[in-house]
Amino acid sequence: MLKLKPNCECCDRDLPPDSAAAMICTFECTFCQVCVDTLLKGRCPNCGGGFTRRPVRPPAMLAKYPASTERVHKPQGCGRAA
Repeated sequence: MLKLKPNCECCDRDLPPDSAAAMICTFECTFCQVCVDTLLKGRCPNCGGGFTRRPVRPPAMLAKYPASTERVHKPQGCGRAA
């Protein structure tokens, strides 16, 4: 099950569970659309993979299976992957 992390790992922007701006890679690294498009150029700085829009969990399921509250912020690792 997706963790639905609460923020962009690069700029620390809040990404609530229903955010259309949340992007994830195959390892569930989470970034905002702005960082993915401008700084990261569509490549995850952690694994080098691409991104897809993070799905939105329906409200009833979000109540039963809440989003993560653990923030991951790595401003030093926000450059493009090699």
